[in-house]
Amino acid sequence: MRFSGFFLPVLLSAAALGASGCAGASRLYLNPSPAVYADPSSEGIPHRTVTFRSGDGTALSGLFFPSLSAPLGTVVHMHGNSENLTKHFRNSAWLAKEGFNVFLFDYRGYGASAGRADLDGAVRDAEAALREVSRMPEVDAGRVIVFGQSLGGAIAVAAISESGLPLPAALVVEGTFSSYKRVGSATIRRNWLTWPVSWLPWILIKEKHPPLKGIAGITCPKLFVHSENDPTVPYSEGRRLYEAAPEPKEFWDVPSGHIDAFHGQRDVYGPRLVSFLRETLGAPGAAAR
Repeated sequence: MRFSGFFLPVLLSAAALGASGCAGASRLYLNPSPAVYADPSSEGIPHRTVTFRSGDGTALSGLFFPSLSAPLGTVVHMHGNSENLTKHFRNSAWLAKEGFNVFLFDYRGYGASAGRADLDGAVRDAEAALREVSRMPEVDAGRVIVFGQSLGGAIAVAAISESGLPLPAALVVEGTFSSYKRVGSATIRRNWLTWPVSWLPWILIKEKHPPLKGIAGITCPKLFVHSENDPTVPYSEGRRLYEAAPEPKEFWDVPSGHIDAFHGQRDVYGPRLVSFLRETLGAPGAAAR
């Protein structure tokens, strides 16, 4: 998730133009790319491309990695704000080797998905992805886990809380924030050159799809993962989101990095995640706790 580098210019432009905050927020928080960063075939896991449409007809693209054994459940991965799924798939595709189907997709304007990147649209796209995965023949709709990283965690919370769809069996969020205004202000405060204008997000950004409000109504089991040394999203933001969530919930402290628990530190946190998912889902055919 990358905010610095283009945050201040966009904020100043929004101020000069008298932006309402909606378009400005989209430009601040969404950093898509059409580039191909890595070949999903490199993981040695069979997969297929999935094309589907968002609620407004926008064509979206995703990847489905079927479990290499009888599936215990299906993980829907909502990635962070930058690049596209070819950069992020390694954070979740490995779960196919652990008995889980994995579905990840690009929001509009990202990768091979059509349209222009937009925060409202991204939430609607996430809702469409949840509907799409529930129709897949390999998927037990009652055993779907939503996994959101960084901005993807905020999008996941909004999609679950606003869509009216059944709750997932579990929600896992990593490196996610409680407020668009708070994380924007925190990003600006990191640089001494921009610190004096760290108040701008509080004025220019309209807090649409607020994670703090959305998480309060999500009653399925939840796992929050965050590093006290996260260089991108302050640890306090992850704790604030966790504290607003109802039980059942868990919080894992990671020693370093931003959304690195299940990639760079997978040897430690990968087995723990698999254990959490297995315990939460129970045996196939059993109701999730």
